[in-house]
Amino acid sequence: MQAISISSVRDTLSGKYHSRDFIHARMEYLRTRVMLVGLIFAVLTPLWTIMDWLVLPSWPAHFLTARILSFAGLAACVWLALRGHQRIRLIYVLSGLVFILPASFYAYMLLTSASAGRYVVLGYGFIPFLLVATLSIFPFTLLESALVGSALLGLQVLASVRSGTWMTAQGLQDLWLLAALLVVALTANYFHLGLLLRLYRQATHDALTGLLNRGALNQQLKQRADADNLHVLMVDLDHFKQINDTHGHSVGDDVLMRTAALLKTHLGPQDLAARYGGEEFTLILAGRTDEQALEVARQLLREVQGQVLYNHDRMSFRVTASMGLAVCPPGLEVESVLQVADERLYLAKQRGRNQVVAED
Repeated sequence: MQAISISSVRDTLSGKYHSRDFIHARMEYLRTRVMLVGLIFAVLTPLWTIMDWLVLPSWPAHFLTARILSFAGLAACVWLALRGHQRIRLIYVLSGLVFILPASFYAYMLLTSASAGRYVVLGYGFIPFLLVATLSIFPFTLLESALVGSALLGLQVLASVRSGTWMTAQGLQDLWLLAALLVVALTANYFHLGLLLRLYRQATHDALTGLLNRGALNQQLKQRADADNLHVLMVDLDHFKQINDTHGHSVGDDVLMRTAALLKTHLGPQDLAARYGGEEFTLILAGRTDEQALEVARQLLREVQGQVLYNHDRMSFRVTASMGLAVCPPGLEVESVLQVADERLYLAKQRGRNQVVAED
C-alpha cells in the first residue's frame, strides 16, 4: 500500500511522469473545462457590471472598460478552446487565463477604487473563494493548483489590506477559510487526476502485463506516423500453448509478466511496448538505425532464451521467441508496417523459431 500511495502522489504532484498519450488525454479534458468555466464567467460578467453600478456610489468609467476587456478575454478563451483540439500548449495557457482574468479585474478594482473597502464587503469579496472552489473541477496537478491557489491567497491578503481588515479577526478568518478551501480543492485534484489516470490506464493498458494494449499502440503509431528512424518489432513466444497445457495458466501468466518486464528494460524514453494479443508483443523502437534496432532484437532474443522459469513444482523450464522487425518510413500507413513485421514474425516461425527476421 505504501508503494501505491507514493506512486499516486508522484503521478498527481506533477506531469513529469505522465506518458505522452495521457498528456494529450488530460489536455482534452482540460479543454472541455475551459469551455464550460469560460462560458459561465463570460455570461456572469455583464451581471457583475450591473452589480458594479449598484454597489459603487460613484462608478468609474474605466471599470466598464475593464469589464469589457475581461468579457472579451473570456469569450476568446472559449472560442480558442473550441478550436484548440490537441493543441497542448494553447489549452494549458487558456486553463490559466480563465482564472487570471476574473482575478485580474478584482485586483484592478482593489488597487484603483477609492471605495475598495466597502466594495470588498458588499460586492466581490467572494471572488477568491469562487476561484479556489473552481480549481476542484479541473484535472490540475497538485503543483499547478498550488501555484494558482497561492496567487489567490495573495489576492485575499490584498483585499484584507484594502478593506482595513488585515490582521483583524475578520481578516484572519477569511484568510483561514480560503486556505481551508484550497486544501479541499487540492484533495479534490488528487482524487480527480488519480481517477483520470486509473481510467486511462484501464482503457489503454493490458491488465496482466502493464504494457499498452493493441488499441493504444495503434493510436500512438498514428501520432508518430511522420517520425524518422522508427522500427516495429513483433515478438511471439514459441509454443506458448504447450506451456499453458503442461504447467497451467497461472504459470503461463507468470511467463507473460516476466517477458513484459524484460521488454521494458530495453525501452528508451521514446520507445513503446504493448501486448498485442495472447503471447504476442510489439515494441516501437525510436531514434535507432537499422543496425541498432536489429541489435536490440538480438539482445532480447538472447535474454528471453536465457530466462530460467519455474512451475509450481519448482521444476525449471525455458522459453524462446520468434521476432519480426520492420522499419517504419515517415508517412507510411501504420497497418502496413504492422503487417510487414507480423509477416516476418511468422517467417521466423517457419524457419525454425527462436530467431529474428528483418528481411523477407
